[in-house]
Amino acid sequence: MNFEELGLEKSILCAVTAEGYSVPTPIQAQAIPHVIAGRDVLGCAQTGTGKTAAFALPILHRLLEKRPNQSRPGRAIRVLVLSPTRELASQISDSFQTYGRHTAVRQTVIYGGVSQRPQVQSLRRGVDVLVATPGRLVDLINQGYVKLDNIEIFVLDEADRMLDMGFLPDLRKITAKLPKERQTLFFSATMPSNVEQLAHSMLSDPAQVQIAPQQATTDLVEQSVFFVPKPQKSRLLIHYMADQGVARAVVFTRTKHGADRVANHLNRAGIRTDAIHGNKSQAARQRTLSQFKMDRLRVLVATDLAARGIDVEGISHVFNYDLPHEPETYVHRIGRTGRAGASGIAVSFCDTDERSQLRAIERLIRQKIRVEQAPETAGISVTAAPSADAASEATGDNERGTRPVGERSSRRPGSSRRRPAGRSTDQKPARSSRPGATATGTEAPKRTPYGEGRTLAGKMGKPRRGNKSRRRFAAQSQ
Repeated sequence: MNFEELGLEKSILCAVTAEGYSVPTPIQAQAIPHVIAGRDVLGCAQTGTGKTAAFALPILHRLLEKRPNQSRPGRAIRVLVLSPTRELASQISDSFQTYGRHTAVRQTVIYGGVSQRPQVQSLRRGVDVLVATPGRLVDLINQGYVKLDNIEIFVLDEADRMLDMGFLPDLRKITAKLPKERQTLFFSATMPSNVEQLAHSMLSDPAQVQIAPQQATTDLVEQSVFFVPKPQKSRLLIHYMADQGVARAVVFTRTKHGADRVANHLNRAGIRTDAIHGNKSQAARQRTLSQFKMDRLRVLVATDLAARGIDVEGISHVFNYDLPHEPETYVHRIGRTGRAGASGIAVSFCDTDERSQLRAIERLIRQKIRVEQAPETAGISVTAAPSADAASEATGDNERGTRPVGERSSRRPGSSRRRPAGRSTDQKPARSSRPGATATGTEAPKRTPYGEGRTLAGKMGKPRRGNKSRRRFAAQSQ
């Protein structure tokens, strides 16, 4: 099947052909006919499978079927697309602009972190398609700059990440202002129970499009893990990049400060790197992404907040510098590589404290990640992967997180310290019958109270500085 067989308008096909696309991806081939027919769609597919074009192309087609009144200065918004991050919103807007270059459809994007004045001016000129993040959209709705009364198509992209970031209250405020008679397109990379409940509350008899098994990783990504202490992760990362010839990579860290620290280590090693996270302004983040796309940067260090907003072709490696707390986030991270049918490599660094997260990831993807050893030339002490029994013995836990049956705890209730090995719970330190004696039989030194031969004098016999009462007391005791 090719795009011409999907029945898209000719001007849209020209733009698609100019971008070098001729064959739709599986989710595009399944979703586009349903969207053109006007049905609600519930789509679940891995990151990098072409979800954006799966709704952008048929939406442009439907808008062209009922062309807007170009003579009217202010157009009513007909399509609303919500995305969780600023970067993803910008990329969706770019897709609409690219595929609709030969049409009269107007679009704009609004998000926080920048001045709202240019966005308001664009809205006043009139747009057909509005791409927005929930926070800024709610702000402009409250200020009266955005009206959603004429929405014909509503798209919720990356719904699982939207809920993870706490946007559910904003989503409910936005959907309450939408017309009841509308077409809703719901896309998500994963489909946990809370996302499924949200979908059922928003959709009406949807066409379900599921390309890959839920919460699974792509087969095109080669996955491996190094067991390495946290202080030596930077050294291993630098050595790996120099030894393996990494062309373009994304490194994921758990915190913003960690992203800056890793970027500084790589830059000192001569590797062109920059970090992107929520503490940086939108202008700085856009500038970093542009430099990364133009190959001016070899490595991009990012936090999970920006994970969904990175859509760059040709990423050869993804590094999990810190393993995520949520195993689903691992799927989103490695989805940055192996896109559009290309192969990719995902490398994870696992500290001793992160082995429980690694086991959760392996349960989610239903496969064991191959363990690699750092070369001796790297000078890194890498521990081998423990077996399941060894891991349970090392942590003192079984698979359910409790001690094996019959094993006695070495901790007292309410105590956080373990007793020394070899000491019984019934043993007590020996005490002498003489008053003032210690367990070894020697006299304990007597403590002399202030005023009985003991002074508050400091060095060289001079009294310390303090308040008047302290200095007076020191003078009397001398």
